[in-house]
Amino acid sequence: MTLSTIGFDADDTLWQNERFFRMTQDRFAELLSDHTEPGALQARLLEAERRNLGHYGFGIKGFVLSMIETAIEVTEERVPASVIAELIATGREMLRHPIELLPHARDAIEALAPHHRIVLITKGDLLDQERKLAQSGLGDLFDAVEIVSHKSPATYGTVFARHGDGPARAMMVGNSLRSDVIPALEAGGWGVFVPHPLTWELEHAVAPTDHARFRELPDLGALPDLVATLDG
Repeated sequence: MTLSTIGFDADDTLWQNERFFRMTQDRFAELLSDHTEPGALQARLLEAERRNLGHYGFGIKGFVLSMIETAIEVTEERVPASVIAELIATGREMLRHPIELLPHARDAIEALAPHHRIVLITKGDLLDQERKLAQSGLGDLFDAVEIVSHKSPATYGTVFARHGDGPARAMMVGNSLRSDVIPALEAGGWGVFVPHPLTWELEHAVAPTDHARFRELPDLGALPDLVATLDG
């Protein structure tokens, strides 16, 4: 059964994203260095992010709110207003940061687009994801764009039915095992894992290496040949 639809994740699959979060976290640690050491601060921030996902969703705005909440907690509500102001400013800077495409992103999509429906499936803040897509220069290559609040088997089933022939003839490509690969496999599709060295901790999971439809590639440059093999 040949593939008809290929879905791509956006952040840290097509362009850099987590690197800017890590840079901001380093600055966060500097600002709170008088109150706690970096390792403990990172653990508290990650817990706040995990706790707040259901309230704020994914993206920079929720990240900034989690940093502010963590700053209030570790300083026992004594964090200076100047620190809060700088955290807000760093969030705005992240929202303005230029897009940097990852290697082979454009070439892979251009190679696959003539014979497959190409869909961007990403989660996060709507305005920020739209901004990044517009700045990436890749927007015209996609047949559809889906910005979702959560990536689940039901999400992929719906998206691949809407923009293709269902998940059985679809593939999802991304750097997150938890969000991009495993739920796509559970929906009945193919899941292709393209690791990124800075993938967010909350997106980690055990690779389903025994699944017949799981594949792992070193980068997007190998994707067209994999698709050709499966289509052949």
